Amino acid sequence: MGTQPALRVTPHRRHVDLAAAETAAADFLDALGLSLDAEGLEESPARMARAYAELLTPRLFEMTTFPNDEGYDELVLARRIPVRSVCEHHLLPFVGVAHVGYLPGDRILGLSKLARVVEHFACRPQVQERLTMQVANWLHEHLGARGVGVVVEAEHSCMTLRGVQAVGSSTVTSALLGTLRSDPSSRAEFFALAGLGSPRG
Repeated sequence: MGTQPALRVTPHRRHVDLAAAETAAADFLDALGLSLDAEGLEESPARMARAYAELLTPRLFEMTTFPNDEGYDELVLARRIPVRSVCEHHLLPFVGVAHVGYLPGDRILGLSKLARVVEHFACRPQVQERLTMQVANWLHEHLGARGVGVVVEAEHSCMTLRGVQAVGSSTVTSALLGTLRSDPSSRAEFFALAGLGSPRG
């Protein structure tokens, strides 16, 4: 029972047309009354197009799992994985961290791949609740883990820079599957190791 063929994870996106995005960005800024003749704004449409293309384009990666030869059956947890995404309602960034853990079954996963999965689902217009569930569901399905837990803590600039302007506020979402949802002690261990304490329930 050796290494399985790697699962090649690719983004499901249309072709990126940077030239068209730059033209649209210039029209957008002009419509907001900004003069692109100013030296500081002259290259802004091109920079804006490249920035959003980077924010919305996940990198390819291969998810290779390995046999759990030692029969390790305790929690594997990666804490404070950086998260950056874009709110689908205002297309403003939200940034934070994710804590991702799983209870291994027959296979284990390279720790860096947990961060890759988070990045894969974050690099698209998102809401934090959906992002949290997508990471958990994907790992549960493709890893065959006995349990998966995901917590995302993020600050949304659509809340801090506009509207209510709740500077310093953060949003926490969680998704628990399998044993981490059904077993209170496993659930408590996950939240404790993630440094979050255990919610009631």
